[in-house]
Amino acid sequence: MLREKLSKRPWYPYAMGGCVVVLVYVLLTHVGSIYGGFRKVLGYFSTVFLAAVLAYLMNPMANFYSRRVLRRLRSRKLRKVLSNALAVLSVVLFFALALVLLIPQLVDSIRVFSDNLDGYVSALEGTLGSLGIFKGENGLNLQELLSSSENLVDRIMSYVMRHLTAILTTSAGAGRQLMNWAIAFILSIYLLSEKEMLKAGLTQLLGLVLKSGSYKSLTGFLRRCDDILARYITYNLLDSLIVGLSNAVFMTIWGMPYAGLVSFVVAITNLIPTFGPVVGAVIGAFILLLIRPVHALVFLIFTLVLQTVDGYVLKPRLFGNSLGVSGLWILIAVIVGGRIFGVVGILLAIPGAAILDFLYREKLIPWLEAKKAAEEKPDAPAEEQPEEQGLSEGQQPSRMRELPPDREG
Repeated sequence: MLREKLSKRPWYPYAMGGCVVVLVYVLLTHVGSIYGGFRKVLGYFSTVFLAAVLAYLMNPMANFYSRRVLRRLRSRKLRKVLSNALAVLSVVLFFALALVLLIPQLVDSIRVFSDNLDGYVSALEGTLGSLGIFKGENGLNLQELLSSSENLVDRIMSYVMRHLTAILTTSAGAGRQLMNWAIAFILSIYLLSEKEMLKAGLTQLLGLVLKSGSYKSLTGFLRRCDDILARYITYNLLDSLIVGLSNAVFMTIWGMPYAGLVSFVVAITNLIPTFGPVVGAVIGAFILLLIRPVHALVFLIFTLVLQTVDGYVLKPRLFGNSLGVSGLWILIAVIVGGRIFGVVGILLAIPGAAILDFLYREKLIPWLEAKKAAEEKPDAPAEEQPEEQGLSEGQQPSRMRELPPDREG
């Protein structure tokens, strides 16, 4: 009642507008402190959140094994256990294979690179000189730069001895992070095995707390978000795997060095939307430029062709129209997500933009249209108005006909 009386006052809209402006100003000026405090509170549950993310990432793989590979098993419990075990085993084997293939090649690449550094610098200097770069008296002599850095190892050792405490602290922090990831991975296995029980408990809680209409709307929205995220994660990983393998096959056929290392970098950076392929191309071209500039040029041309085919042929077939978001919103989502949440925000920029686009088109717009239609609807039918307008100023409309027949007179 009080709110209805206040809302009729002429100053009420201006007061509410002023309060909103002050609230927005306070939030914007203290957004760093608010986010820092919120992040500090969430830090206590970081291991649990990380485990939930890992379990969510392994869930589509477990569903694939359950529905396609083990569908002939009649025992539902056995099928569930085996599908979860195969999903976990697939992740472990993938990382083990990546380490086995990449670490020896990475060590060998670093050794060969350090042994042939003089030749790489000479070849690069000759290439730049033939292009008219670094010539003249004010040019940069790479050989002088290399010779002036002969005591680089001594400088590095001196720096390590001076900052030994900070280095040990950083190493201890890295060890804690590694242990945190190990614990989160173990916890994710338990979450994956208990996913049906957790889902049933959450569904029951929402059904008891929310009304029927709100419950249906919320569960439908969550199912749509889950579908968007699952499709994006699954097909994005598959797309990066195809791009990395294609790059490795091309570099091997062409006889380029560091095919495994460069292809791994290309596959990982391809997970990042918009900017990822550019970063992978620059890193790969720089590595090849130091060895043989022709390889770098051929690599850039192939990367351009591969990304064109990936963008216009492969990704539309994988993702379909489920993530149909304009490039402008994806670019904005990548920039904002990266500034707020870092690498995770960049990786989840596209599904986040797709979810916001879904909320805007299918939730917000219909709600605003229904609200506007309800406000424009007349309060009373037009045919009832002449009856009351025909009464004289001193007459009152009769209510006798509204009484039951036994009470008349």
